[in-house]
Amino acid sequence: MRILVVDDSSTMRRIIINTLNKIGYSDYAEASNGREGVEKLASDAIDMIITDWNMPEMSGVDFIRAVRANDQTKHLPVIMVTTNAAQEDIVQALDAGVNNYVVKPFTPDTIRERIQAAIHG
Repeated sequence: MRILVVDDSSTMRRIIINTLNKIGYSDYAEASNGREGVEKLASDAIDMIITDWNMPEMSGVDFIRAVRANDQTKHLPVIMVTTNAAQEDIVQALDAGVNNYVVKPFTPDTIRERIQAAIHG
């Protein structure tokens, strides 16, 4: 399974990728913002998305809306990993079409559980 990791922080992308490797996922692509994420989706075979919320050029919520509006990508499971923990933020992300939501900091077990939940509904 190829996972697209979208975050403007290269350090956070590395943390997420290291976490994915620890739990058995080693095939991934990276994007530094939502706009770049949309470009990666058009040029790469992606099976799942893990995205941040707060990014320049295109926020995570706008990115998710773009993913859901595209017939080629609307079916992809999307997990949002963010520091935004307020209930209204979670509701906004769910309304945009996110399958699961993880608040930073997170553990490998949390990421594994959210991936499994997103894959299996």
